[in-house]
Amino acid sequence: MSADGAEGLTRTTCPYCGVGCGVLARALPDGTVAISGDALHPANFGRLCSKGSALGETVSLEGRLLYPVQRDADGERRASWDEALDHVAGKFKSIIAEHGPEAVALYVSGQLLTEDYYVANKLVKGWLGTANIDTNSRLCMSSAVAGHVRAFGEDVVPCSYEDLETADLIVLVGSNLAWCHPVLYQRILAAREQRPEMKLVVVDPRRTPTCEIADLHLGLRAGSDVALFNGLLAYLHGGSTIDRAFVTARTRGLDAALAAVREPSLEETADACGLTTESLAEFFALFARTERVVTAFSMGVNQSSSGTDKVNAIINCHLLTGRIGKPGMGPFSITGQPNAMGGREVGGLANMLAAHLKIEDPDHRALVQRFWKSPRIATKAGLKAVELFAAIGRGEVKAVWIIGTNPVVSMPNADAVREALGRCELVVVSDCVADTDTAQLAHVLLPAAAWGEKSGTVTNSERRISRQRPFLPMPGEAKPDWWALCEFAKRMGWDEGFGFTSAAEIFVEHARLSAFGNSDDNPAGERTPGSAPVFRAFNLAGLSALDEAGYDALTPSRWPVTARTALAVTDSRFPVRARLAFVATPARHPVHAPDAEFPLVLNTGRVRDHWHTMTRTGRAPRLANHTAAPFVALHADDAATAGVVDGGLACVRTHWGAVSVRVRIDPGMARGAVFVPIHWNDAFASRGRVGALVNPVVDPVSGEPEFKHTPARVEAWPASWYGFALTRDRLELANVDWWARAAGSGHHSYELAGHERPAGWSAFAKTLLGDGDESGDWLEFEDRASGSYRLARLRHGRLEACLFAARTPALPSRDWLASLFAKPRLEPSERAALLAGRIAGGADAGPQICACFGVCRNTIVKAIRDGALSTPQQIGKKLRAGTNCGSCLPELRTLLAQTKAETVAG
Repeated sequence: MSADGAEGLTRTTCPYCGVGCGVLARALPDGTVAISGDALHPANFGRLCSKGSALGETVSLEGRLLYPVQRDADGERRASWDEALDHVAGKFKSIIAEHGPEAVALYVSGQLLTEDYYVANKLVKGWLGTANIDTNSRLCMSSAVAGHVRAFGEDVVPCSYEDLETADLIVLVGSNLAWCHPVLYQRILAAREQRPEMKLVVVDPRRTPTCEIADLHLGLRAGSDVALFNGLLAYLHGGSTIDRAFVTARTRGLDAALAAVREPSLEETADACGLTTESLAEFFALFARTERVVTAFSMGVNQSSSGTDKVNAIINCHLLTGRIGKPGMGPFSITGQPNAMGGREVGGLANMLAAHLKIEDPDHRALVQRFWKSPRIATKAGLKAVELFAAIGRGEVKAVWIIGTNPVVSMPNADAVREALGRCELVVVSDCVADTDTAQLAHVLLPAAAWGEKSGTVTNSERRISRQRPFLPMPGEAKPDWWALCEFAKRMGWDEGFGFTSAAEIFVEHARLSAFGNSDDNPAGERTPGSAPVFRAFNLAGLSALDEAGYDALTPSRWPVTARTALAVTDSRFPVRARLAFVATPARHPVHAPDAEFPLVLNTGRVRDHWHTMTRTGRAPRLANHTAAPFVALHADDAATAGVVDGGLACVRTHWGAVSVRVRIDPGMARGAVFVPIHWNDAFASRGRVGALVNPVVDPVSGEPEFKHTPARVEAWPASWYGFALTRDRLELANVDWWARAAGSGHHSYELAGHERPAGWSAFAKTLLGDGDESGDWLEFEDRASGSYRLARLRHGRLEACLFAARTPALPSRDWLASLFAKPRLEPSERAALLAGRIAGGADAGPQICACFGVCRNTIVKAIRDGALSTPQQIGKKLRAGTNCGSCLPELRTLLAQTKAETVAG
């Protein structure tokens, strides 16, 4: 039972994006988990996206790492926690003794809880004495952090979700909010229904589903964001859209920022951005005349070799107009991971100290060391993510402990990361999944508690701290990450400082450190004798005396939470006292530009229903249905030039690697640009790790990699056959040239292709599906003239597996075939339909559109036609589609338009 919850109902927080939605979870007697949105949580008020709604489908123990494992030249063996941690501590000691503390490192995750993050940071910087701890948040939000620090002196987000609802103009930059943060998208939609005069501008090289509700889409040239906002700054300054009192009293550096802009003309800015002067003029005028403006930005801004400048170029426009720290206005960084913000609070990045203190400042270092009573303190910034894995590859870092992340998939130049870990003297991996791409390279595997099992806090994009509470027991020998780190510290001889017995104790120490030496007028704040106080907006003094019961009952609280505000949400919108800084952001070209060999620009990102490397979402059938295989999206003209066709296969190549993926002709793609999603890895596709292609160049300030601008080329993948298999058992696919796997309801789904047709289809298919087992009934059909082949295996009348193959990608619907796996026995008509490749009676529901309620395309089209439906709201009332997370609303609008056009044409 949890705070404010009925018996058996637990209030917790979603483990996906940085929106930080509240979740109600109930473990049921049959072992399943019921999930719903928490109507009392101020982030979502009961809404959940498709991923959050499907959380109950992801908590099975299939594939879990349940005990420690050690590997060496003699093979792999199960170990006890004592054996594994003794081994890890012994290796760390010997490496440090011989090579110094800079030869070891931790690489952690924005999906850790704040308590895990805090212990890891304390251990590395205060006891190991190095700052070699970095996080996968470096890959998504570090440019926002660097931009905030340059402008505000501290990593403070000056907006809240309410500002998105009260703004008169929202500018979304590099953010496909409809798919990547659907609950915020829903909140904006609801606000626009109440206030239709609210305007939305989307700035994105792609025409994403978010653009469907935009009043204006600026499809700027990839990498030209700085030029765009520099042009806006010049326009605002030239037109005297300036809050002179605010600029004089609260800011500095305007002259230098304007000098870097050099007052470009509207035509020059339009040319630099690849936009029309008309669309640019419309945007600039709209921004200038609208006081309540929120500019919300995400990965499309941050993941760039000029990401920090992009952030500051946006902030500059808000500083000039004084549109910051007031209701309905400000620059708003929308965080990618559930606890990227919490990691930033505890100094989880290699160039930070805990509690928003600066590692380069000796007074700050002394303050933290005094609070921790640590034997040492890191004296310089550590290796940032890309630098870290390069140092591992060179043999300079000889031991790395990776916690809760999968860098062999997610890092840029990922093949080099794999090679580096393969050469590393000691690789320790803490994870809840036994067989990730990274776990395969570990010398020691440590079983971690997963979402639903661990206890702690996370901080969302608007600085709101929420509890994650357990509602499931930790399986096997799984333990919280903070526990493993503390036990390791004790084996290193550092019992003092790591005697925590609960997450609550860690959180209270974290809160005390935020107030320690903080010059905020706060009687509960601890002082540092003999040193000048250091103001930090980040302050949790009001939470620094919680006991276990108070911690368990903690309600969502937005920092700062000082002694004056106690447990109440603070009224301070933008708690920064320093003079705010304009930052000069001269526009510059991407480090690597397209050329004759690689003429296209590769952009990477998320799809609607998957998360990171799919270790969780890949388990949920309804999340796999929307996008079952990795793909490359590109303009029709670029597809024609490359000689690839929609639904076929292509190889996407860069200087750093290659992937083989499906082709998706997308009218929303600009000429010269391609998009490949980030999620697929060696567990789900034969060659789908797009990280292997990504340019490893980084932003010089933040160290964030260039995930949005890698020169690439697309070429045909020569397939002589295409196919798919549906089967109850996992398949061995060593003899298949290309494949992608997805979870189905009671089965696995495989997309297949080969360079050469099998010499004998029957032998190939039976080996693939039966693995030498000839039992059961085999139904088989082959048409040599057309190149079609179909095979199904039944046992006691129940469908066990089927394989369909053809010379082209045009194959029967997988959806109606998948539905047959739910039947205990097939009817004769259904057996005949298997061989005919056509649905037997009834209508095929088609591909899934609404993942939240499992509503499929043809069902929606039929409802539109039969009911003369004309709005998404009418569809929702009829079928529930689009009424939960809203991420399918753009597709519903598309279906409405297509059906209307077909009706008119018919």
